[in-house]
Amino acid sequence: MAIEVVSASMMTSDLTQHIARCVGGDRWVVSWLPGRTLSGQQAVTAMTIASTANGRIPTEAEWTMLDSMALELGLTALEAIGMVASENRDIRQTPRPRRRALE
Repeated sequence: MAIEVVSASMMTSDLTQHIARCVGGDRWVVSWLPGRTLSGQQAVTAMTIASTANGRIPTEAEWTMLDSMALELGLTALEAIGMVASENRDIRQTPRPRRRALE
């Protein structure tokens, strides 16, 4: 699992479509937590949760880790996984903007 910080303004992962964007200073918004602003560390935690969930049921060991991480966001692991899954559906249903070829 790799979480990549792009130009100090966006976090992505090779295991999930979710992203985190910096909105100034150490304030971040994460795609599966709309309406919330997080610290940089909390954004990394949120991205790690999304990467771990990734459309599958976590193992028993992962549930323990997810519980600990979700607590940092004021959630339970079950709430976090449910929110990631719910937002995954929204991401897949939203058409991505088409890029125009540069001439």
